Amino acid sequence: QVQVAESGGGLVQPGGSLRLSCAASGTIFSIAAMDWFRQAPGNQRELVAAVVTGDSTRYADSVKGRFTISRDNNTVYLQMNSLKPDDTAVYYCNLRGLDSDYDPFSSWGQGIQVTVSS
Repeated sequence: QVQVAESGGGLVQPGGSLRLSCAASGTIFSIAAMDWFRQAPGNQRELVAAVVTGDSTRYADSVKGRFTISRDNNTVYLQMNSLKPDDTAVYYCNLRGLDSDYDPFSSWGQGIQVTVSS
């Protein structure tokens, strides 16, 4: 079983920065894709950023130029700069790959709050 855990959220003023981390643990053979989603109150969960094997990345239009996704082994990061109040949401990571039995997995973190407010 693969578990993931997010860290690094909190309260920040507009224009500030935060770095989210999401670490996977368990019996992992490989991780093919690592995504960050977010969900604000009353809104659907939306994809913020994704990185796949080979380090190809993509971003939601609303965060391009401000957010950067990166990975290091079984950890994925989301560097968030120039934060805006509209970035306030619960952020979730999702990791997909193969476990040690070569079975596919898709694991979600518990979510972490990011609040941008003065």
